Amino acid sequence: MSESFSIRIAQESDVPVLSRLIDVSVRGLQAGNYSPEQIEAALRKVFGVDSQLIADGTYLVAETSQREIAGCGGWSKRKTLYGGDVWMAREDSLLDPRKDAAKIRAFFVHPNWARRGIGTLILEACERAAIDAGFSRFEMGATLTGVPLYRAHGYTVLENLAVPLEDGLTLPIVRMEKRLASG
Repeated sequence: MSESFSIRIAQESDVPVLSRLIDVSVRGLQAGNYSPEQIEAALRKVFGVDSQLIADGTYLVAETSQREIAGCGGWSKRKTLYGGDVWMAREDSLLDPRKDAAKIRAFFVHPNWARRGIGTLILEACERAAIDAGFSRFEMGATLTGVPLYRAHGYTVLENLAVPLEDGLTLPIVRMEKRLASG
């Protein structure tokens, strides 16, 4: 029997569970694309809960029928492209939906629930919400692990980026975008 998932807006009370989920997701699912040193540094300097997304009501969680959080991800009406609260290069000013792209942000799935459509469910919910807010273009800083999912949903590569970490390490990510068909 296949598990069904429901999507809801993340709450402040979810933060401890989300912090653990992000840690387990990064260590479990990104090991094929990043070195252990990159993963550890990224968990200290980049990845983590983004409390601004939660405060804005734009961070979503996917729950199992037993109300276990299996994944999370969000969209933003702010300029920050990636990074949780620990990321120092944040730009929290608001975007203009008439000319800017909504930012698709901070997707993580628990390894026990990987490859079951959770990323797609969250991505589609984020895109619908951003469209409802007036956006017609989406942009993200995708991890190498996430690129195949986003390509499958119509995102194209804009550029490869190297996020500075520590001790000379960088985290390769891919800036991607999706534009809605006009008319």
